[in-house]
Amino acid sequence: MKNEKLVMMANQIAAFFRSYPEEQAAAGVKDHIVAFWTPKMRCMIVAYGDGGGEGLDPLVLKALTTFPRAESPIRKERSGPGEEGELASDAG
Repeated sequence: MKNEKLVMMANQIAAFFRSYPEEQAAAGVKDHIVAFWTPKMRCMIVAYGDGGGEGLDPLVLKALTTFPRAESPIRKERSGPGEEGELASDAG
């Protein structure tokens, strides 16, 4: 995916959150990107922001300052063997 497309998508997310208070809006942008973008897309937008972030909405730039440490706000539905033990089954 090209940077131009990521910038457009990130700015659309920022436009949605524009009516919220600034801190809440930046957190909303961050949460949305972390929850719904692929790891590759997230790495690309962080790198783009680190490189100056030309064309990125100020809310996106603010969200990216806390981004690398962010975890997805969406909880996983299923647990894996590491959480249930070696003999656990994921069968129905």
